[in-house]
Amino acid sequence: MKAAVVKSNSIIEIETVEKPSLGSHDIVVKMEACGICGSDVEKVFGKYGQPSMKLGHEPAGIITQVGSEVSDFNIGDRVFTHHHVACYSDDCHECSHGNETMCKKYYTSNLEPCGLAEEYVVSEWNISHGGVLKIPDSMSFEEAALIEPLACCIRAWNKFKHQKGDSAVILGVGPTGIMHAMLAKFFEFRKVFCLDLNNFRLDFASKIMFETVTIRSDDPNALEQIKSETDNQGVDVVIVATGSLRALQDAVNFVRKGGTIVMFGVPSKGAKIDLDMSIIYSREITIVTTYAASDFDTRDALEKISGKKMNVKQLITHKYQLDECQRAFEHAKSGENAMKIIINN
Repeated sequence: MKAAVVKSNSIIEIETVEKPSLGSHDIVVKMEACGICGSDVEKVFGKYGQPSMKLGHEPAGIITQVGSEVSDFNIGDRVFTHHHVACYSDDCHECSHGNETMCKKYYTSNLEPCGLAEEYVVSEWNISHGGVLKIPDSMSFEEAALIEPLACCIRAWNKFKHQKGDSAVILGVGPTGIMHAMLAKFFEFRKVFCLDLNNFRLDFASKIMFETVTIRSDDPNALEQIKSETDNQGVDVVIVATGSLRALQDAVNFVRKGGTIVMFGVPSKGAKIDLDMSIIYSREITIVTTYAASDFDTRDALEKISGKKMNVKQLITHKYQLDECQRAFEHAKSGENAMKIIINN
C-alpha cells in the first residue's frame, strides 16, 4: 500500500510499504480524508521540536478489517482515529493531574504506518483508550478530519479562565487561528481581533466571522486600535496561533494587566526570544502553553461539529489526492489563497 514519507528536508515521497500485520485486538482503517497540520508542514520544511516525524494525524475513514477479539467496532464503521492516546491511569502522575498529553504513553501510540496512507492499522492501545470515535452519517470525512485540530484548540481554551463579554486577540489566522476565533464567538466574547500578514486569510476571517476586527500584523497602529476598542486596557486573552516568537512579544503588548497569553503555535526547535520578564511579573501576565489534545477534547470537538455548534467545513479551501502530497504541502507552506488543505484517498 502507499504511504507518505518524509525523505529529507522539504521532500515527501509516496512509497509502497508493507501493510502492517493485524493483531487480534486491532483494526484497519481505509483513509478517506486527512488534514494537513502546521506541525506536519514544520516536519517537512522546518525544524520540528517533537519526537514523532510521522505525517498525518488528522485522519478519518472506514474500517475495512477488525481483529478477531474486537467487539465494539465493525467493518464499514465510519470513524475518526486519534494518533496519540494517553493511559488515563490513576497511577499516572501526568494523567491524574490533567496533563494527558504529557503522559509517557502518549508518544508511544501511533497509527501504522501513518495517517497519510491508503490504509493504516489502529492498535489495541488506541482502541481501548478512547482513540477511535464513530462519526455520524451526517458528518463528512472532511469534517471528521477537522476533529483533531479543533480538539487541540478546545484543550487550549480549557487551560485558562474566561467569561462572557471578554475580549481576545488571535495572532495568526490560519485554520486553527480561525477555530480559536470561532471558539471566542461560541463563548460569547464581546470583541475579537484577528491579526495576520496574509491578506487572503484576513479577508477570509472577516467574511465568515461576523463583527471580527481584522488587522495586519505589521500595522503600526495595531496596538493603538486594540487599546482604543478595549477601554485602553488591552484584551483579556491573546492566542498565539503561529510558531513565530515575534508574535509572543506582540502578545505582551496587546494583553491587559492580569490577562493571559496562550502559546498555541509550534515554535521551531531551538527557537529563543528576548523577553523582559519584569513586565510579565509586574503586570501579572499569565503565559499558558498547550500541546496537542486528549480524548476528552476529541469527544468535545466531535460533539460541537456533529451538533452544528461550529461550522468547520467552511475552512476547507483545497483538496488533493494522496499522490499529490508534495504539491499539497508546498501549498500549505505558502498559504497562498488557502485555509485548510485536505488530502483525500
